[in-house]
Amino acid sequence: MNRKEMLYEGKAKKVYATDDPEILLVDYKDDATAFNGQKKGTIAGKGAINNRVTNFMMRLLEKEGVPTHFVKEISDRETLVKKVSIIPLEVIIRNISAGSFAKHYGVEEGIVFPEPTIEFSYKNDELGDPLINEYHAFALGLASKEEIAEIKRLAFKVNDVMKAYFKSLNVDLVDFKLEFGRLSDGSVVLADEISPDTCRFWDSETHEKLDKDRFRRDLGNVEDAYEEMMKRIFGK
Repeated sequence: MNRKEMLYEGKAKKVYATDDPEILLVDYKDDATAFNGQKKGTIAGKGAINNRVTNFMMRLLEKEGVPTHFVKEISDRETLVKKVSIIPLEVIIRNISAGSFAKHYGVEEGIVFPEPTIEFSYKNDELGDPLINEYHAFALGLASKEEIAEIKRLAFKVNDVMKAYFKSLNVDLVDFKLEFGRLSDGSVVLADEISPDTCRFWDSETHEKLDKDRFRRDLGNVEDAYEEMMKRIFGK
């Protein structure tokens, strides 16, 4: 599958056309951003780690009945995916209080919720990705009521699968962001990535942060945290 013209460059990935109009090539970058692009930097090796972790998780979720855009990993940094029309909603599932949730609601980090929460952000950089509810999403024409219901069902399913999997690695899945897209037939599938960029991972015993928070908060050892998650998943 030959790489053709670049269609899009985001904060963490480049997307290229291929010989097949229904298949795209995603190339993961080492660039890192935080706070809607206000903080920028580089995390050495991040692109390869995020690519491989994402593909592993997509394959795992597919086995558990979650449809995804994943097609094939073709190198450490490159993956073929199904072409989707991204639904402009960031879907955040939270199991433990942290980050913006703790800040917005004036609670400490580390409170384990009795059940997971879900929230939506309108995926719009100019507006700063504001929080919205499902009524707003429908009113703005971002998704139909049926699509929103399916997104919620799939997001909680992803949480069930990933929470159990990471617990087996002695990692607590604190919270994470998902994106979904529509295939050409209109069906909704999981898209984008699942990685230390998009998830909060804490060591179950020490609560050490093993994710992008080390970059956001200038905690140091950022590359080590990403490599530790790679090691726990792949055993290398």
